[in-house]
Amino acid sequence: MAAREYGIEIGAIDATLVSIEKVLDLPKLRKLAAELEEQAGVPNLWDDPDTAQKITSRLSRTQSIISKLESLRQRVSDLPILIELAQSESDTASAMTDAEAELDSTKKAISELEVQTLLNGEYDDRDALITIRSEAGGVEAADWAQMLMRMYLRYCERHVLKVDILETSYAEEAGIKSTTFKVSAPYAYGTLSVEQGTHRLVRISPFDSQSRRHTSFAGVEVVPVVDQSDHIEVDEKEIRVDVYRSSGPGGQGVNTTDSAVRITHIATGIVVSCQNERSQIQNRATAMAVLQSKLLERRRQEEQAKINALKGDNSGSWGNQMRSYVLAPYQMVKDLRTDHETGNTGAVLDGEIDDFIEAGIRWRRSS
Repeated sequence: MAAREYGIEIGAIDATLVSIEKVLDLPKLRKLAAELEEQAGVPNLWDDPDTAQKITSRLSRTQSIISKLESLRQRVSDLPILIELAQSESDTASAMTDAEAELDSTKKAISELEVQTLLNGEYDDRDALITIRSEAGGVEAADWAQMLMRMYLRYCERHVLKVDILETSYAEEAGIKSTTFKVSAPYAYGTLSVEQGTHRLVRISPFDSQSRRHTSFAGVEVVPVVDQSDHIEVDEKEIRVDVYRSSGPGGQGVNTTDSAVRITHIATGIVVSCQNERSQIQNRATAMAVLQSKLLERRRQEEQAKINALKGDNSGSWGNQMRSYVLAPYQMVKDLRTDHETGNTGAVLDGEIDDFIEAGIRWRRSS
């Protein structure tokens, strides 16, 4: 193995970080943070909870980006010293292993931040609402939908992202019919939106007594969470509201009252549900927010379709049949848009999907 050129590697990641700092405009971010801190310090700020929440949330996200940039800049500055000290240690091999690990870790963190700079869509910095539905494949598809749910929850757990499960509809034999959960983090929508589409699973079915190979499908929908400024109004005459008793596992009192709420938007046929709160009023408010988010995404897609028509863009939606997971007769996960693939199916299903997401973001930007 050829010796690593540490100086060249450090120079390359330093140059990448400089370009990221320019794109994100660090001085502008610091000025914005100062302005938001001033607004957040107003004594009567919480007299208007919605405005207060918006200001504090934006402040938190801005400070988070600044902190990440400053931390990475410090790590890059420390790398030459770390390498030099390691080379002078008596136990050089062990010290260099640690130094190389820090170099690789810093390089990976900067690469991840570089991908974030590609997320400049109108709603990319928003929280995300993810809905997973079982599709063709019967009980296999329901089980597959639950496996996907676990994969995304494990991904969020690995990245310490806040998740609120709003509704889960369990299938009779195994798995789930559908689930909707909210991921709260800076750029959650922009990051996870590339996961939208149909996910295909091929495996030896654990539900088939003859151990035959089965193919099943599950759909993933990702929409941005609505903001105060989105102006998505829903007329009460345009919806049908049903209440029902929550189903599936839950704490005491979860499924003893008709507190779950299902809202159907009559004009579009969009159906949303919420059952995670004890109060019917709370569930209705949360379900309405989910409906507004889905209507916002529908509006965005319609506007994009008009732009594509004007541009003469006749390409099909990249969302359908976007990834294939094969567990038998061989092991492989392959993204059909980017051609990124891996044979480590276990790691992917355990939430290690960062490389697929990064490839998807870069692909979307270049397509």
